[in-house]
Amino acid sequence: DAARFVSLCLGPSVSVRQCLLRNAEKLVLRESVLLAVFLGFTRDPYPYVRKEALDGLVKLCKNGDFDDRDVIEGCYCRAVELLRDAENYVRSAAVCEWGRLLVICSEDMNKQDSSDAVFIQLGCMVRDMSVDVRLEAFEALGKIGLVSEDILLQTLSKKVLGINKDKAFKPVEGLDISASAVAGAYIHGLEDEFSEVRMSACYSLRTLTVFSLRFACEALNLMMDMLNDDSTVVRLQALDTIHHMATSNHLKVEKIHIHRFLSALVDSSSVIRSMTRKILKLAKLPQFKLFKLCIDGLLGNLEIYPQDEADVFSALFHIGRNHGKFTVHIIEEVSPEMEPASGGKLSFDSTRVAAFLVLAISAPLSHEKDVSAIPPRIFSYAVTWLGRISYGLSDLMNQEKLLAYLSECSRSSTISLADFKINEALLTVESDAPIPLCSKVDSPVSMPFWKDSGGTSDYHHQEFLSLGKSAAHAEYELGEHSELRKYVNLIFKKVKDFWSLVELGCTTEAFKGIRACKEEVASFTADSPGSSGAVAFTLQYLQVIGMLAKVWGHLRPTKMLNPYGVGKLELLFAKLDRRLREISNRFIGLSKGEELQILDLVLVACLLRLSKMEICCCNAAMKLLLSTVAHVEYLHKEGSIELSNFVTEVKKSLHDADSSSSSSTCKPLLFKKLLDSFSLQQFVLYGTPRYIHAELAVPSNNSENPLPFIPGIPASIPLAITLHNVLTESRLWVRISMSEESTQFVFLDLNLIRNEKRSINVVREFTFVAPFYRTPKAISFTVRASLGLECFRENIDRVKVFGGPKCELTYLCPEKEIFLCKSTEC
Repeated sequence: DAARFVSLCLGPSVSVRQCLLRNAEKLVLRESVLLAVFLGFTRDPYPYVRKEALDGLVKLCKNGDFDDRDVIEGCYCRAVELLRDAENYVRSAAVCEWGRLLVICSEDMNKQDSSDAVFIQLGCMVRDMSVDVRLEAFEALGKIGLVSEDILLQTLSKKVLGINKDKAFKPVEGLDISASAVAGAYIHGLEDEFSEVRMSACYSLRTLTVFSLRFACEALNLMMDMLNDDSTVVRLQALDTIHHMATSNHLKVEKIHIHRFLSALVDSSSVIRSMTRKILKLAKLPQFKLFKLCIDGLLGNLEIYPQDEADVFSALFHIGRNHGKFTVHIIEEVSPEMEPASGGKLSFDSTRVAAFLVLAISAPLSHEKDVSAIPPRIFSYAVTWLGRISYGLSDLMNQEKLLAYLSECSRSSTISLADFKINEALLTVESDAPIPLCSKVDSPVSMPFWKDSGGTSDYHHQEFLSLGKSAAHAEYELGEHSELRKYVNLIFKKVKDFWSLVELGCTTEAFKGIRACKEEVASFTADSPGSSGAVAFTLQYLQVIGMLAKVWGHLRPTKMLNPYGVGKLELLFAKLDRRLREISNRFIGLSKGEELQILDLVLVACLLRLSKMEICCCNAAMKLLLSTVAHVEYLHKEGSIELSNFVTEVKKSLHDADSSSSSSTCKPLLFKKLLDSFSLQQFVLYGTPRYIHAELAVPSNNSENPLPFIPGIPASIPLAITLHNVLTESRLWVRISMSEESTQFVFLDLNLIRNEKRSINVVREFTFVAPFYRTPKAISFTVRASLGLECFRENIDRVKVFGGPKCELTYLCPEKEIFLCKSTEC
């Protein structure tokens, strides 16, 4: 009851008091009792108690239990007092919410003054010594409603503006604050030494630029400076703020701005380039000179980064449509480049010509009046680039509609939307809506993400639903990294070209190319938060192809005889098998077509083994070959996917050779002949695979702080385990080894794990105490522990481990060294 609750809160135990205040909302108590208790303990001598009391007050008032302005004012005054508290986390809690609640409960005639006063009060906190307080202050500033233009402009100037010199506000009775207190607030935030604060300041500005065109223009100058920031996420957030200005029709691009945009178009980060193009799609360029600079910048982007072709085409189309007169003018200037050569042939290999064609075909759809006609023959030329142009304009119209549009335009000098019956809604930029850069709207310092439109398969949709996600979240995840998928698919295309070098015997050149691809993909991870699955899969695929190329070069030399012995080949095959096992078992969310391409590589590895009898265990390799072929047939029937010529030849040859007889199973000449029909297909990634991995740690364990043990008695090893994307039905084993001869396995049943923490990304965190039975008679020793996933491949890879896994393990984390020392109680 209330009396008991108050009695415990007034008791001597600080931890009890803190716990009660944190959970008070779960108790059935009168609101008046809770209000009095929370207000009283905001002056508790212990800072964590003060923080819990503040948080409790906010929850109480946000839930609507009190709508009395006097109560809100009293709580606000107490929060203002705590803005000067000595502890960072108390000041951070005091910043939160109270000002907004005060504005909400103000009378309509006073809302503007209350909003301005609260805004200024919060602006004073952006210079706080604590990073967390500054983050909270900028987040709170962005949540304030309508703010006067002169107050907003003051935040962008360290010099006090004349209109604000003598202006003062009174948020509550007895509390006065000068408008000059907010001078230069956003400049301080954008110049902060911590990237999180700079990012938060950018995000806060984003929500305020809709209130004033003049403020938006001034803020744009600051955002242009932020495009030179060292942090990619800060640059990305600045671009998002500019994009928000464009969607609010508050973006006024001038000559001093356009050069910064052009430098962003050649940024090393593909996400920065993509966001810049989305801004240019919406920009209104007042002069032809600026328009021409923008087009030249996009052409430079296309020349340096050919992988951006589709997005550049889309940007050119939208920019041309928004500036019809300028488009016609520039097409007249470059028309000689677009005409056939002397032999009557078009420059099919000129991407620059294709870019101008995309720009030209957008002009008839312009809303501007009196736009001169584009020559009809230009639209005929565009048909020769139909596939690539339609790919770039897939967010507007499909290839069939584009072809009809080009055909109609090539017959008529003028055309309108009404004539062609194009749905105007299709020509709206899908990226016009603000793109949030934070995982939560109220958390601007979270790692940003980006989104691109793109279709996904039903199979992938079901794969993500199987991980326990909602349908909406699954669809978002699938569309989240279409930009990344385009990038890695270009990498896969390069790999296919490198394999042709392997077949020619130029393995050194192929290895150099594959190594360069690895470095390129590895560098991409820093700019792609949340995309670890696709990046990890690409790196694993490159490693598999690299190992396969080494084995191929040793067994099928074309330039020189094989200089390596049996031992070297056995080692290479062991590495290749491990890589194939990992790529087959450590990724979920792959389509049946993607799985089939991986199985093609498994078949090649089997045939390479069988073609070299000296290193081959014929029965085991043949069983794996037959099992893989059976799995291929199953996926082929389930997914109705066409098999490659190589797989078809393997099936036919195995059937003709009567693989059940021992005499026909091991025929090296047959397997070498089958290898002649293999040609590496270009891998295409359609979805966003999830990477299965784990983290293993032993808290507070090192050589100076070992775990105790008693010789001859099992030792307890507490393991802090974090699992990523591991399904509950998976069979996991903890492998603990002191030496090769002394190894034990402990089964980890996920259904029995209690008190685990889970996240929406299928991340499990828990502690598991593993016993180690083979403690030696020694003063100290070390063991190595790792976590493995049991792989079921038709029971082909069975292992003989007593009390351990029945099949081979794929290890999900590096080995962790654990130190143990004989207990002093022995």
